[in-house]
Amino acid sequence: MTLEEKLAQLVGYWIDQNGTVAPMQSEMTAGQRGSGRLAEIAEHGIGHYTRVYGTRPVDPAERAAWLWAEQRRLVRETRLGIPAIVHEEALTGLAAWRAATYPTPLAWGASFDPGLVEEMARQMGGSMRSIGVHQALAPVLDVVRDPRWGRVDECIGEDPYLVGTLGTAYVRGLQEAGVHATLKHFVGYSASRAGRNHAPVSAGPRELADVFLPPFEMAVRDGGARSVMNSYAEVDGVPVAANPELLTDVLRGRWGFDGVVVADYFAVAFLEVMHRVAADRGGAAALALEAGIDVELPSGDAYLEPLAARVRAGLVDEALVDRAVLRVLKQKEELGLLDPDAFAGGPPAVVDLDPPAHRATARRLAQESLVLLANDGVLPLGGGAVGATARPAPTTVAVVGPNADRAEALMGCYSFVNHVLAHHPGTPRGIELPTVVDALREALPGSHVVHEPGCTVDGSDTSGFAAAVEAARAADVAVVCVGDDAGLFGRGTVGEGNDVESLELPGVQRALVAELVATGTPVVLVLLTGRPYAIGWALDGAAVDGSATGRADSGGALPAAVVQGFFPGEEGGHAIADLLTGVVNPSGRLPVSLPRSAGAQPYSYLHPVLGGPSDVTSTDPTPVRPFGFGMSYTTYSYADLDVDAAVPTSGSFDAAVTVTNTGDVAGAEVVQLYARDVLGSVPRPAVQLLGYARVDLAPGESRRVRFRVPTTRLAFSDRRLVRVVEPGDVEVWVAAHAGTGPATAIDDMTGGAIVAQGPTARRSLPGETTPRVVVRLTGDVHEVTPADARLVDVEVTAGRR
Repeated sequence: MTLEEKLAQLVGYWIDQNGTVAPMQSEMTAGQRGSGRLAEIAEHGIGHYTRVYGTRPVDPAERAAWLWAEQRRLVRETRLGIPAIVHEEALTGLAAWRAATYPTPLAWGASFDPGLVEEMARQMGGSMRSIGVHQALAPVLDVVRDPRWGRVDECIGEDPYLVGTLGTAYVRGLQEAGVHATLKHFVGYSASRAGRNHAPVSAGPRELADVFLPPFEMAVRDGGARSVMNSYAEVDGVPVAANPELLTDVLRGRWGFDGVVVADYFAVAFLEVMHRVAADRGGAAALALEAGIDVELPSGDAYLEPLAARVRAGLVDEALVDRAVLRVLKQKEELGLLDPDAFAGGPPAVVDLDPPAHRATARRLAQESLVLLANDGVLPLGGGAVGATARPAPTTVAVVGPNADRAEALMGCYSFVNHVLAHHPGTPRGIELPTVVDALREALPGSHVVHEPGCTVDGSDTSGFAAAVEAARAADVAVVCVGDDAGLFGRGTVGEGNDVESLELPGVQRALVAELVATGTPVVLVLLTGRPYAIGWALDGAAVDGSATGRADSGGALPAAVVQGFFPGEEGGHAIADLLTGVVNPSGRLPVSLPRSAGAQPYSYLHPVLGGPSDVTSTDPTPVRPFGFGMSYTTYSYADLDVDAAVPTSGSFDAAVTVTNTGDVAGAEVVQLYARDVLGSVPRPAVQLLGYARVDLAPGESRRVRFRVPTTRLAFSDRRLVRVVEPGDVEVWVAAHAGTGPATAIDDMTGGAIVAQGPTARRSLPGETTPRVVVRLTGDVHEVTPADARLVDVEVTAGRR
C-alpha cells in the first residue's frame, strides 16, 4: 500500500455534512479531501463513510440503493478495491429517518433489565445491517457524577456495575446482529468540573480505576466490544486523545482489546484548537496516532495531508500508520467487507426500520423504565387496571403541561427527531409518535380528556396558566406533564452542550404545578426529563415504604402521585398511559439519585462515610430519593437471607433470599444486593451494589433468588494503585434501594456489635430490607489480574417456591 492508500483507510468522509448537526462542523471538515465527485475524493479508498443515513432525512430504500452502488464503485474503481465502513449514531435506535426510536439510555438504567436491553440492541443491529451500516457509535458508558451535565440522558446511571452490565448487554445484542459497537466516551468524560461539556476533569487515578474504567472493562472483556471512542476530556491535565497510558496501556495492554479506536468527532483537531497541545493539525495527528487513535472521524482533517507530511519528513514513524491500518483492515475483514461477494447481492427493495416487533420492544422497555416516586392511592386511574386495583375510570381527565402533547418530549437528544429533523422543519417525523394526550384518550375511551399546555418548557410566559388551572379544577384528576426539551448545543434544556447551573425545572413549570395542586384536584405529576431534577418540593413529607398508599395525606399541598420518565421513546406515551391506568404495574427503579439541590452536587450514592451527611457540616447531600428506589401497586417482602460465611479472597460467594409478593397485584420486583467493606486500607463506599435481579411475582407468590458473586466485585485500588481484594469482613444485605439501613445490628466475629456508620444509619429511608450478614474474606490480599473472574459475572437464578 502507498502512504496515501494507508492514510485513506484511517479517515472518514462526511458525505452530507452541512454544518448544522454539530458546532464547528463546517470549520473542522473544511480540510477533508476535496469537495468534488466521490470518485476523486476516494481515489485511494476510504476508511469510513460518516452518517450516510443520519445527517439529513433520506428515504432508507433509496439511500441503500445509492450505498450499494457506491460500495461497488470502491471495489471496482480503486486500486485496492476495499469497501468503506459505514457508521451511524445508535443511542436510542438507529438515528435515521423512519427508524424506531427506543427509550434513552437513562431509561435502560431505570429498567434494570439487561435481557431486554440486549433484545433492543439486537433489533437495532438487524436494521442497521440490513441497510449496509457496520458500526454504531454507542453505547455511552460514562458513569453519571453530576446531573447538571447536559449529556446525562445519554448515560445509563450512577453505578459502574449497572452501567457495565446494561452496556455489555447492548454490545452483545448489537454485535450478534453483525454490527460493531463503539464504547464511549473513554474515559472520565462525565466527571467534568461544574458539569460542563468538554470541561477539564480532576478525577484521580483511583476514581478513574474504580468508578470510570470498570464499565468499559466489562464491555471489552465480557462483551467483546470491537471499537472504542475516546473522550474529549482532559483528565488530570492530559487530553485523553493524546494519552497512550489510557488508549494503549490500559485498553490494549491490560485488557487485551484488539479492536479499533476511533476519534470522537474532531477530537484530533481539538488537540490543536481546544487543548492547545499541538501547534497544527500535523502535530495533533502525531499525538493522537502515537497515543492509540486509529481512525480520525468524521473526516480526514489531520490524518490525511498533515500526517502524510509528517511521515515524509521523518517526524512520525510510518510503523504507527501501519499499526492502525492493520487494525482497520482486520475490522473490515471481521465485518465481511473483504469477502469477494460482499456486495454481490442487491440492496433491499423495501425497508421497514420501525416494524411492529421493534415497537413492541420499545413499549416494554418504556413500561419497565417508568419510576413511581410517590402515590397517595390516586393511581392507578382505572379503565384498564389489573387485579384488585381495578376501579372505574375518571369521568374527566385534564392532561396539562408543556410535555403532555409534544412527541419530541418523549425522546432524547440523539434521537433522529430531535437531533436532525429539528433542522428540517416541515419534514414528517416518519414514525408514529403518540403523545401522552393521545395515549390517554385511547386508554380511557369513556373519559372526557381535555388538554391545556399551560406554558412552554423553557420561558417565563404564564399567560396559559389560567386555562390550565380551569381545566384542572373542572376535572376529576389532572395529569401534569413537565420536564425537558432535548436538543444540542443551546437548543433545548438538556442534551449535549446543554449544561445547567440550576436543577430546578426549566422555565415556569414548577409554578404551574403549584397552581394546579392548589385547585384541590388530585394531580399526577409526570416528569419527562433527561436528567434528575431537584423536585423535593413535590415529594417532601411523603413516606417511601414502597406501598401503593405510602404517602401521608398531603392536604392538597403536594401532587397526589409522581412518576419519573427518562425520555421513554416512541412508545413512551402508551407506556405512561399503561402505568397510569394500571395496565402495567410500575417496576422502574432510579438509576440515579434524585438530588436535593444543585448545591449538593456532584453527589453519588457510591461514596465513603466521609462523603455523606455528618454533624461536622451544615450541608446535607442526602438525596430526595436514593439510587434504586421505585414504588409499585403491590408490596414485597424479603426473608431468609443466606450468605456464605467465609470465602477466599480469590473466590466467589453465594447469597440467597426469598422475595414474596405480599399484595394482590402481579408485579416485578428489582431485588438489589448490597455490601459494605467493614475495614479497608483506603476508605470504601458505605453502600455498594453487588448485583440485582428483576423477579416477576404473582400475588402471594414467593421465589428464591440466588446470587453467585465473584469477590472481584469488591476489588478496589489500594495505596499502590493495584486492584486488590483484601481479607476481612464484608456486610451483605438485600434491599429495595440504596437508602435502606440495616434491619438489625450484627455481631462481628469477636462478639462486639458492629454499628453501621454513614448515611444509611443516620438517614435510612423506610423500605424493605434484610438483616446484614457478614461474609469473611480469608487468605492473603489477592491482586486482581485479567485471569480472574470477569466483573460482569454475577450469576442470578430465581426459582419458584
